[in-house]
Amino acid sequence: MGHPSPIRNSATSAPLRLWFFDTATMPASSPLATFLDGRVSIHVGDLTRHAVDALVNAANASLLGGGGVDGAIHRAGGPAILDACRAIRASRWPEGLPTGEAVLTTAGDLPARYVIHTVGPVYGQHGGREAELLANCYRNSLQLAADNALTSLAFPAISTGVYGYPPSEAAQVVSTTLTAVLATLPGMAEVRLVFFSPADGAIFLRHHRF
Repeated sequence: MGHPSPIRNSATSAPLRLWFFDTATMPASSPLATFLDGRVSIHVGDLTRHAVDALVNAANASLLGGGGVDGAIHRAGGPAILDACRAIRASRWPEGLPTGEAVLTTAGDLPARYVIHTVGPVYGQHGGREAELLANCYRNSLQLAADNALTSLAFPAISTGVYGYPPSEAAQVVSTTLTAVLATLPGMAEVRLVFFSPADGAIFLRHHRF
């Protein structure tokens, strides 16, 4: 059962009505809000439960797994994902995946069909190019999906955890990037933005620029 919490929309000062759920039981298909005629939806909970064409993994450059979303995807998807990542390292990116680039692998045991791995920027370590690189994560993931005839994706909040990107700033970058890129990809029917906690989702809804 949810409990409503009014939050002010920074652009209009109108109250937004959010429902805060027990994320352990909330269906993956229950959005908090939608934008761009329903093509973008906001969710809270476990990214790995989303049955979409591809989950986007906030990977590290090694592509060999890690903590946070990266570790959760590898644990839930099983060893097939790591095997595929090792093959990509051996054949295409022997020095590691560069920040902002994206690659596609099997999803293993996940309900999604594929995983798109992208490396987000570490805030404060890219000479002021953090926003550009974060936008590239979303842009390149969407283009890679479109190139492979995938029409639904679920993203985590890339770089806003241990990489230190301020969630309020990321909300602006992500929303403006999605607006621009989706205008060029009419076949991309659904993009889910999946946040770890209700507080994270609320920050996005206060600061987005859809």
